[in-house]
Amino acid sequence: MAALQIKNIPTGPGDDFKIDASYAWGDTKQVISTSAASPNLAMFSGTGLPGVYQSVGIGVVPDAIYLPVTSGGDGSLKLTKSWGVRGAFNHNWDPYRSTSLFGSATAVRFKSTVGDLTTAKGISANYVTGTAVSADFTCNPDFNTYQLGVITRWAPVKNLTFSADVMWFRLDQETTGAATLTPAAPKPSATYEYRDQEAVSLLVRAQRNF
Repeated sequence: MAALQIKNIPTGPGDDFKIDASYAWGDTKQVISTSAASPNLAMFSGTGLPGVYQSVGIGVVPDAIYLPVTSGGDGSLKLTKSWGVRGAFNHNWDPYRSTSLFGSATAVRFKSTVGDLTTAKGISANYVTGTAVSADFTCNPDFNTYQLGVITRWAPVKNLTFSADVMWFRLDQETTGAATLTPAAPKPSATYEYRDQEAVSLLVRAQRNF
């Protein structure tokens, strides 16, 4: 991991720019994670395919993939590679108001070849063993995520801050086709199309520190 912070930039007093980049092999939490653990992503949206209930985008972030010899693998751990970059620029309009623009891009890669059970990508095909899939289905667990957001804060008095935060998120996943899946409730067991997903969120907050 490497990080850089630039202060005293000409856009205004107290403004700064931060950027960091990270790479991990077998330790995905160092690149894509929440405060608790590495998240497994599942996002749903609409679809135009006939007979298909919805579309789904999936991103899993294990440190490694394993398949025993008795199931066709070679019995070794296949480590997952991941890398990402994050950056933010903060501007102070005055002593009471500030705005930050931030974004990130991450990638998770499963080593080697789709269909080869001695590689991480090949082992991923076991996720859909016994599942009805479309003729054009391909299982490739590689994925990317992208985020872009802006937050504006107003602190009229000490220890009281009002803020509004807008963020765009995209899950760019590589699995294609459709499969009959049984996701967690409230989603029903049905046929889903694998497709990239996007979301936009708005968070408005009032924070008082004591």
